[in-house]
Amino acid sequence: MSAVSSSNGVVSEFLDEIEPVVFAFGAAITLLFVGAFSLNPEASYDFVLGIRRWILATFNWFFLLAMLGFVLFLGFVIFGPWGNLKLGDQDPEYGFLSYFAMMYSAGLAAGIVFWGPAEALFHYSTVPPLYGAEAQSSAAMPLAVQYSIFHWSLTQWSCFTVMGLAIGYFVYNYDAPLRVSAVLTPILGADNVDGAIGKTVDILAVFATLGGVATSLGFIGSQFITGLNFQWGIQLGDVGTILVITGMVVIFTISLVLGVDKGIRRLSNFNMVVFTLLMVATLVFGPTFRILELGTQATGGFIGDFFQMSLFTQATATSASKWVNAWTVFYWLWPLAWSPFAGLFIARISRGRSVREVAFAGIGATSLATVPWFAIVGGAGVIMQHTGAANVLGPVSEYGEAVSGYVLFGNLPIVGPLLLFGFLVLVTTFFVTSADSSTLAVSMMTTGGKKEPSALNRIFWAVLQGAVASILMVVGGVNALQSAAIITGAPFAVICVIATLGLIRTFQDDYGSLLLQDETNLWGKSESTGGQAPAANVSSHDDD
Repeated sequence: MSAVSSSNGVVSEFLDEIEPVVFAFGAAITLLFVGAFSLNPEASYDFVLGIRRWILATFNWFFLLAMLGFVLFLGFVIFGPWGNLKLGDQDPEYGFLSYFAMMYSAGLAAGIVFWGPAEALFHYSTVPPLYGAEAQSSAAMPLAVQYSIFHWSLTQWSCFTVMGLAIGYFVYNYDAPLRVSAVLTPILGADNVDGAIGKTVDILAVFATLGGVATSLGFIGSQFITGLNFQWGIQLGDVGTILVITGMVVIFTISLVLGVDKGIRRLSNFNMVVFTLLMVATLVFGPTFRILELGTQATGGFIGDFFQMSLFTQATATSASKWVNAWTVFYWLWPLAWSPFAGLFIARISRGRSVREVAFAGIGATSLATVPWFAIVGGAGVIMQHTGAANVLGPVSEYGEAVSGYVLFGNLPIVGPLLLFGFLVLVTTFFVTSADSSTLAVSMMTTGGKKEPSALNRIFWAVLQGAVASILMVVGGVNALQSAAIITGAPFAVICVIATLGLIRTFQDDYGSLLLQDETNLWGKSESTGGQAPAANVSSHDDD
């Protein structure tokens, strides 16, 4: 009888805590999308792909400007006086290293690990049109590593950080609900973000989060499937694919139920240790001095050409399939689609931090981890390909980019098999922490901002994400869901801009104007003086 009462209590808690509009519409839109692809995948894919191409062709300049603007704003916050402001008045909940590890793991760290061995090889074989180097030449090597560093370091993390900073500041300083719609506080007021506009933003955030994480779940699952085929010739059918994804769902659901402190924090710390060991081992057992030489030049190119790469729109090209849209703009839209859940999770763990700490951890510390990874792992792949030590491009052209890590780490002497195992573990555990944080964020959004949603709520969204990924993997719709997530990222570019402007306005109110006096007229003459400056403002003191 007590077991029945306990079960009823769990269900009652689940039903009582949900915010019905956000919960129902968020789940319904996702299921509708999956249903459309299940019934007619080809027509649905063509429809979504058409919208994606239109967005990329029409607004690429806006996404480039917006993302660069986020970087400049955060840079000003790090070095300027606004950085002294705090998110709330309590002490930080976690030590800085654990805080950074959770932030890094919640973002695109799984993608960083996955693309580390692969992306530079693509730019080496097809040099970005901003540069005129010959493909697969010595001149293409540093450019290839440079562009991969550019795509994954400062800029990609800026939208996560802006969103997390805005949500956290308005939640802990203005008592806004712990939801993505908190960024609208300067416009609507903290008491009014629960209205129709705020709910619309939260519903869109739920769909973007489910789409992004389900796609990544299918993405990581495909890496295991590709590896089994490449390494051992094992080909999994639909049942095997579903089993792989189900296994991942079980892993991250267990971690999720354990909570932030016992699950996500400990796993994030483990991730950073394995990440560092794998990177150092690649440097030591790879072509060490060639990697250091190439990485140094590529990092210098990244710093020197940062603004040129950031604003390169390929304006002279008329083709609808521009390189910059397929790579840079695509990379900016992808994290924008992830920004709701990543930002909400960052806000969740940032209470008590200064604005400077959040901004530095978001784009500074993450870049200090990401730049060496692409310089070392990406550089090793390019060097081994160029010198003939390993043929990575051949298997990539046959099996896809998912195979690059298998080839690279498998060809390193002495510790190759061990590093290959570590690589697979790292991709999996980084994904698990991303899935943990995203599911927690969806649970918070669908419970009206509850900091610790019930276990049943978390399990519901975890299972739904796994079901979405499994269905789309089987019907071949993962690419379409990725396109849908990109489409969802477009409006979040606007929301991130609104969040940035809201922070600037609020920081001015809380700290004081840094550029102009409060009494400064931007247009016309002063009404009180008829355009003449008062004597007190001309000189603060006369001769005594």
